[in-house]
Amino acid sequence: MGLPVDDAPPPASNGDSNTTAQQDAQEPATASTTDGNDATSSSNPPRSPSDLPPAALDLAAKLFDLARAGDATTLQAYLRAGIPPNLTNHAGDTLLMLAAYHGRTDTVRLLLERGADANTINGRGQSPLAGAVFKGHDDVVRVLVEEGKADADVGIPCAKDTAVMFRKQELFEILGVEEGREVPGMVRQMVPGGGSSSGEGGEGGGECPI
Repeated sequence: MGLPVDDAPPPASNGDSNTTAQQDAQEPATASTTDGNDATSSSNPPRSPSDLPPAALDLAAKLFDLARAGDATTLQAYLRAGIPPNLTNHAGDTLLMLAAYHGRTDTVRLLLERGADANTINGRGQSPLAGAVFKGHDDVVRVLVEEGKADADVGIPCAKDTAVMFRKQELFEILGVEEGREVPGMVRQMVPGGGSSSGEGGEGGGECPI
């Protein structure tokens, strides 16, 4: 399933991360830097990530790493300070998308409580719910549906089709998958390199770079 691209593994507990600031810069970012100064000027907003000052790029990278790693405590402090809960990176992935894909249930719940939109799709037309279904994060799926009111029909492929293609029968009920639902062609395009829908989703059945 070709979910969000160019992602790096979550940082280790000691803070290490191989995600570059340039990769996860928002366009345009409006967050404030850690020293309290505005990262961008309202009179002359940046046109691309390359126009952002280093401090803004560093902050953006840190925020997306926090979402991937599930550091809800630190992320909450930034959200309370004014960081938008629907902050997106260069690929259109929101903080919620990254937290959901990596199975960070507490972080997903925090972002939803702070106003994150569970139905925001990324640059490839994919939703946080579909990402969680693909990876088999059942708890995240339930939180997105029950607390975030995520729509299982949003995105391409939507969460329902993802569940059918990767045989996630245990999620059919909560997603409202109709009996006998079929996905035309069982789209092989979901998995780069020709992986098929008969794989086991995010557990080795195909690549899903996020």
